[in-house]
Amino acid sequence: MYKIYINGTPLFLATTAEAGGTPSVGEKTIVAPYMGKARTLLSYLDMLEKNRSFDSVTIYADDADQLFRDFAGQFRIIEAAGGVVYNPKGEVLLIFKRDHWDLPKGKIDDGESREAAAVREVLEETGLSSAELGDFLSVTYHTYRSPKGGRVLKYTYWYRMKAADETLAPQAEEDIEHAEWQHPGAFLESEPVVYGNIRDLLEEEVKGGGAK
Repeated sequence: MYKIYINGTPLFLATTAEAGGTPSVGEKTIVAPYMGKARTLLSYLDMLEKNRSFDSVTIYADDADQLFRDFAGQFRIIEAAGGVVYNPKGEVLLIFKRDHWDLPKGKIDDGESREAAAVREVLEETGLSSAELGDFLSVTYHTYRSPKGGRVLKYTYWYRMKAADETLAPQAEEDIEHAEWQHPGAFLESEPVVYGNIRDLLEEEVKGGGAK
């Protein structure tokens, strides 16, 4: 199953079995089959871009991977990488940018590996002097409109990292206002304004025990 955030709402692209195989429309959810016409996916995209009245939309097909490829074919793809960085106290490094809490991340440069990009972006955005690369965590997906109006689907590859509890220097030219260490569980309990994919990552980290 693929989970793609569109204007803050999750769109799930699932197998028929994962979705239960029965179409339904409720006040807050939609579950619908994919009939194989890629352009019809744009109607759901348009709907989610224009309002946030739904909790989720699920589209299903027997082959969820092909469904995702058809969906992704409607976008320009950008790949990014970032880190869930822990200090020795078990705190996570968070940044505050454009009215939302976030994790350090950024676009992968041409010829750069995902791992190298993740570490580079963490150091650039937070002012850390070094970060130790750990395990690959997951890839998240979200869409947005480019300044020229084109649709972009961003893949972000996430890695767990460790770093010393250093003084931080947020990258102002990237509109980062704050960078700080916080315990992930307490952070989530404070009901922060945070992007859905970032919340998902941190919830998984709390559930799994985080850095070992």
